[in-house]
Amino acid sequence: MKQIEATIQNDKIGPVADAIKDMVGGFTVLEGNGRGSGQRQTMRGGRGTGTFVAEFNKVATVSTIVDDSKVEAIIKAISDAAFSGKAGDGIIVVSTVDDVINIASKKRGSEAL
Repeated sequence: MKQIEATIQNDKIGPVADAIKDMVGGFTVLEGNGRGSGQRQTMRGGRGTGTFVAEFNKVATVSTIVDDSKVEAIIKAISDAAFSGKAGDGIIVVSTVDDVINIASKKRGSEAL
């Protein structure tokens, strides 16, 4: 099993969720602030008379655990849905998962997904 975590731009949550919803058993979306290679937003302040560059971008991390056989298809779906061609589109991290336990059903491993 693998855990896939994709940190993407906040406005891409809908397209990414639509792309993977039928491919995975479930996923979690955490919204927050991030700083990476992407250009940060210019914000207006001081009653609209001044501008400043935001310290962070609005990002979301989409996390799911899947069987090894589904990893490449899910990576492609996320990459295609989150792509804009600009720096800061995001990053996908794939990690090995040793075990998964479903608390309600007490199932383990792939059955828990």
